[in-house]
Amino acid sequence: MKLLRTVKDNVFFRVIIVSLFVFVFLYPFVREYRRIVSVEISSWKNDVLADCAVVLTGGSNRVREGFDLLSRGQVRKLIISGVNSSSQMREIMPLWPFYGNLSERDVVLDRRSMTTFGNAQQTLPLVEALQCRDIALVTSSLHMIRAHKTFSATYPSQIKIYKQVVNSGRT
Repeated sequence: MKLLRTVKDNVFFRVIIVSLFVFVFLYPFVREYRRIVSVEISSWKNDVLADCAVVLTGGSNRVREGFDLLSRGQVRKLIISGVNSSSQMREIMPLWPFYGNLSERDVVLDRRSMTTFGNAQQTLPLVEALQCRDIALVTSSLHMIRAHKTFSATYPSQIKIYKQVVNSGRT
């Protein structure tokens, strides 16, 4: 009888430990997933107006959104950050001929950034040199939370950062 009680207590104790482990280690991932999923794609719904757009490479829809903002006159300058060092403008945006009113002088390629933190650090001097008072930060919903936090921590508070979330193309 005593042995049976010890086994029951031991099983109960294990269930409690496993449940606690699952809650402590799994809950943060579930919470973060919910935050990411709740980021609304704004590129089709909101018309952002800013001095500059900063596009973080990593998805074709991001670059195209940046060019759309520039061609519609919603931004003055476009900074594409994280571009491969050997890429040319026409390779990055093969649809350039369909954007007849654009000038290459309005597009700046940042070829040095390799991380989100690098994107923020490398684009800040460009944003300041172009005298941008506000920027439209263009990236995917999966990347926006981290990117916005990183840019907000790196950029001075005087430069307003608007989120411009695009579809990652995988949904």
